[in-house]
Amino acid sequence: IFMVLSLLSIVYGALRCNILAIRIKYDDYDVHVKPAAYLCIFLWRSFEIATRVTVLVLFGSVLRIWVFLVVLLNFLGFCLYPWVLFWLTKSPFPENIEKELSRVGTTIVLCLLTFLYAGINMFCWSAAQVELSDPDLISKSQNWYRMTVYYIVRLMENAFLLLMWYIYRTDFYLYVCAPMLVLQLLIGYCMGIFFMLVFYQFCHPCKKLFSSSITEAL
Repeated sequence: IFMVLSLLSIVYGALRCNILAIRIKYDDYDVHVKPAAYLCIFLWRSFEIATRVTVLVLFGSVLRIWVFLVVLLNFLGFCLYPWVLFWLTKSPFPENIEKELSRVGTTIVLCLLTFLYAGINMFCWSAAQVELSDPDLISKSQNWYRMTVYYIVRLMENAFLLLMWYIYRTDFYLYVCAPMLVLQLLIGYCMGIFFMLVFYQFCHPCKKLFSSSITEAL
């Protein structure tokens, strides 16, 4: 019961973050979110987060040391990614975050922001993409390429972790139909991607402002 309540609270938080990110990106427009959009986001985040957590738990139950390496690589990769992009753009160091902050304080704030960004992206696609070269620190453009790469790599990673669990599973899972569980988790993650595509293609409140639809981008 507590696990279900925790999952629902996290999914609700992800839903609210999605809506907030849309309002921030399109603050010049009057954004009206329809019930169908709320439903798509809820199903998208439910399948995405639940399957991701389950995959990590299963993998960690049989390869306890290696799961720390997987989490560490994910965290460091997403944490350093905004800084690499910032370095490639050769933009000046952000100075307008808070006037009272020194350069060291600004650096600490940016590091904490990227830590939060990395923690979210370990489990689901972040609603707001960090862009340190932007004055608002948030990317205002819709990057279909980055989203596509994220979900393809994440699906492959989940499949690999499930394969490792299937190979090294213990007698504890003797009465579990392992192939069916693997199939259900992969289908569940694909269902999350499906509802994400439905949301951006049909239910996004600002879809008319996109330069191209997600199907055209794909």
